[in-house]
Amino acid sequence: MHLRHSDHEHGPKEVPVTFILEDPDSLTGTNRSEWQVLAAKGEHLLEVAIDNGINIEHACGGVCACSTCHVYIEKGMDQLSESTEAEEDRVEEAPGLQINSRLSCQCEVEGNGPITVRVPAWNRNAVKEVPH
Repeated sequence: MHLRHSDHEHGPKEVPVTFILEDPDSLTGTNRSEWQVLAAKGEHLLEVAIDNGINIEHACGGVCACSTCHVYIEKGMDQLSESTEAEEDRVEEAPGLQINSRLSCQCEVEGNGPITVRVPAWNRNAVKEVPH
């Protein structure tokens, strides 16, 4: 499934975002567990991750139809868009639900940061599309 990028303009990449990867090898092919990147206001965290080589699962392509892009916001929840009812309904289906659980495809960067995102090791899509 391809990622649906947001369909509006983004600002300059100046918002600090730290991704903490519990299983960095499966997400990046490296053993680097902490990634400090810059995001633009208006980008979704899933876009930021993918654009920086962090392959967070997104079986539905980032349209809030699954919960494979489930992450924990450890810092900066107030720097992100508020969750919608649709996101809350979807994230409730994710394993390991916590008070700071969000779907990365729905978290739009709104503030100046910093933002810290933990990507759990167990949150992997068991069925991957393989090109024919």
